[in-house]
Amino acid sequence: MSISEKQLSEKESWKEAVKIVKQLDPKKLEIVKATLPVVKEHGEAITKRFYKRMFANHPELKNIFNMTHQITGHQPKALADAVYGAAANIEDMTQIMPVLERIGEKHRSLQIKPEHYPIVGENLLGAIKEVLGDAATDEIMDAWADAYEVISDVFIRMENELYKTTEAQPGGWAGFKDFVVDRKVQESDVITSFYLKPKDGAKLAVFTPGQYITVKIEIPDHEYTALRQYSLSDRPDLDYYRISVRREDPREEGLPPGVVSTYLHNHINEGDIIPVSAPAGDFYLDRESKLPLVLISGGVGLTPLMSMLNTVSEEEPQKEIYWIHAAVNSHYHAFKKHVDDLAASHKNLKPFIIYEKPIEADKESKLYDKEGYITLDFLKGILPSKDNDFYFCGPTPFMKAVNQALNQWEIPKERIHYEFFGSFGDLDE
Repeated sequence: MSISEKQLSEKESWKEAVKIVKQLDPKKLEIVKATLPVVKEHGEAITKRFYKRMFANHPELKNIFNMTHQITGHQPKALADAVYGAAANIEDMTQIMPVLERIGEKHRSLQIKPEHYPIVGENLLGAIKEVLGDAATDEIMDAWADAYEVISDVFIRMENELYKTTEAQPGGWAGFKDFVVDRKVQESDVITSFYLKPKDGAKLAVFTPGQYITVKIEIPDHEYTALRQYSLSDRPDLDYYRISVRREDPREEGLPPGVVSTYLHNHINEGDIIPVSAPAGDFYLDRESKLPLVLISGGVGLTPLMSMLNTVSEEEPQKEIYWIHAAVNSHYHAFKKHVDDLAASHKNLKPFIIYEKPIEADKESKLYDKEGYITLDFLKGILPSKDNDFYFCGPTPFMKAVNQALNQWEIPKERIHYEFFGSFGDLDE
């Protein structure tokens, strides 16, 4: 079965899983609908309280959740948006299939299991009661308890399908599997690539360019295991997986440095073992499209797009590709030589570079095409037509700017594809 056929089969099985869940009692459905605005208004407060409750009652779940996202507030906001969206579409959750797929893929990669859902439900309902106080009557809480049961049933069914198909595919496996760091390569001052090969020498599971893996890291003197998701930065059908990790240094706003990224950079070396879960993710390269391909990245957001670039360059060398990468300057610019070498041997690949703050050597060597930030005028100036498939990834402000430019250019939604690193967000906010 080809990767596109596999994805189609998964999507159909997910839709069936959503369709066959039990329906909410009509009276309780009306209560949920009537209280949705209040729950949405207090959504972030509820989910912040939920995480505090859950980690106090079940500290072992800190082995699964990204605790940095708790500090930034990304994870509570993501959960609030997911709960509200699911409840708002509880009569027909196929209406939000892209969101369900994204969450289901992430849950499968993190090894979220059916036994986790009652824990989440108990603490989420407790948080709703605490935040809403007397307004959360027994009748309202009973309705939301049933609504949560319906929503969790959807995810459990979807994720069960994912677990089965992931393990059954050639090279697939369940849970986490040990990989050896075969090579460690510095790509820029802040990005390092890790080439991972299965310790048992078995065949690698196939993946679609754009997908990610989850790594499990045990850090000395840290009480809990850390799970992090990194995009695969090279093409499929090789004898390794490659991840390219940005070292997250201490940030001005007082946030701590990236615990896992700094550990990988400073302490993980060739020959070390890293447990990895099978590739996941809903950010896919459309292998059937005949349109020119525009890949737009900012910083380490180039990693999933590098997988797409290498795949298309290998399999469709005649395809027209525009590679647009934004970095602070040459010190932060990863894979520059690789892309230049590809462009030299593929006449249809056209790279363009934007440096926010070029150093003097960059200016003297003319290593970039634009100083500053990406703009619609820049895109119009380098793309002969707007009839392309657009894929982009990078920091949220960068992605919002790209999305706004493409919307202003009236690019059809079906030709705009993007991936968020970390928790999910809304580019139109």
